[in-house]
Amino acid sequence: MLKQHLQLKLQQKLSPQQIQLMKLLQVPTIALEQRIKQEVEENVALEEGEEEEEFDQNDDNEQDEPDDTSNDDEFDLDDYIDPDDVPDYKYESNNQSKDDEEYQTPFISGSSFHDLLRNQLAMRILTEEEFQISNFIIGNLDDSGYLRRESIALVDDLAFTQGIETNEEVIEQLISMIQKFEPIGVCARSLQECLLLQLEQKEKTDSISLAITIIERFFDAFTKKHYSNITKRLNITDEDLKDAISEIIKLNPKPGNSLSESSGIKEHIVPDFLLANEDGKLILNINGRNAPELRISRTYKNMLEAYSEQKGKGNKQMKEAITYVRQKIDSAKWFIDAIKQRQNTLQGTMQTILEYQYEYFLSGDETKLRPMILKDIAEIVNLDISTISRVVNSKYIQTPFGTFKLKSFFSEGMQTQSGEEVSTREIKKILQDSVDSENKQKPLTDEKLATLLKEKGYNIARRTIAKYREQLDIPVARLRKEL
Repeated sequence: MLKQHLQLKLQQKLSPQQIQLMKLLQVPTIALEQRIKQEVEENVALEEGEEEEEFDQNDDNEQDEPDDTSNDDEFDLDDYIDPDDVPDYKYESNNQSKDDEEYQTPFISGSSFHDLLRNQLAMRILTEEEFQISNFIIGNLDDSGYLRRESIALVDDLAFTQGIETNEEVIEQLISMIQKFEPIGVCARSLQECLLLQLEQKEKTDSISLAITIIERFFDAFTKKHYSNITKRLNITDEDLKDAISEIIKLNPKPGNSLSESSGIKEHIVPDFLLANEDGKLILNINGRNAPELRISRTYKNMLEAYSEQKGKGNKQMKEAITYVRQKIDSAKWFIDAIKQRQNTLQGTMQTILEYQYEYFLSGDETKLRPMILKDIAEIVNLDISTISRVVNSKYIQTPFGTFKLKSFFSEGMQTQSGEEVSTREIKKILQDSVDSENKQKPLTDEKLATLLKEKGYNIARRTIAKYREQLDIPVARLRKEL
């Protein structure tokens, strides 16, 4: 049985402009220019360039009385060509003028170490089959330069994918040939083999010979820094061992990454904010050098002006065309306004962070960082936590003492024995300084580090020390030991 009833429902929906703003807030400066160019390509009513002066020669026509035949689709032309409305937005920071020269960082793509190996391979006298097998082996090297596959697996792959019948002996011979290529140490199957390849290419001295013996026979004890076992087994002095170790630590454990032309992905950082310290006064600017200026297309404004002079005279096709133009102009206005709001939100949020961490930004001393979470900033700027999260995500600030990710300034708080709340980042800084200044012959254990911090007023458990140490990529005490 069908029934009809009334229902009152309250819903909250984001407008297209709000959705656009949320997306733009997440875009870092390095990607903003590309996003703007994409919008310009998609919207014919949006142009790059400074706003032109508008000469209203038809003011009298624009003041005509509205036609009685106008329908609900008519619109107020002043909403689109109001001379007081300036839709363009300049992205340059306040401390720059039009005469300033703009710089763009070029992105250069070099050759990978695989290409270097193939160039050396081309200089060898080989049969066509040997060349194909060698090229296949080089293609199986990882970014560090290691061959992580067994010879028998390469034999099978060559048979199935290249149609080449070979055997393990041929594979091993060609691997030995590639291992003599530059950089020395490539095509090794393990770290131990990689280090031996490099040591064998050096001039044979007592230290080099001892280093080869250590890597060959006592590699496991060496990696675990059981130096006393090595000296006893080889009947050598600590000084002899120290000389051998000094030769080993000069070697490159990842020869594939040793070249500047390495194909590894390198992150290029463009700061979103620029902070300057002028005689103790902090000046904050948004970095927008490479972002173009935007304006509404004059051509499409003229089309609307022409339509305003022919109100009620247009046919269906003209009205459809004008509807299309209105939609494009509205979209362009929305985008420009979203860019404005993005800049204002970024500026306001970063200014609040700057004031919250003023002592830190003034000196660069990490021990002066205050505990700060997203909620603290959201309450001050009166924005949602999710908005603040979008603002700080993938954003960087350039300061007089380095370029940092905004997220790095947010940390939990911890109380000292005196009741003062300090940032966990401050504790990590003290922990790092303690490890850097320790006696490397007797490095501090986690227990001793916890005791040391307690003496300074930070009541931290040993397991927390271990957690912070791992976050700072500090190895355990045994692996930090030096002779």
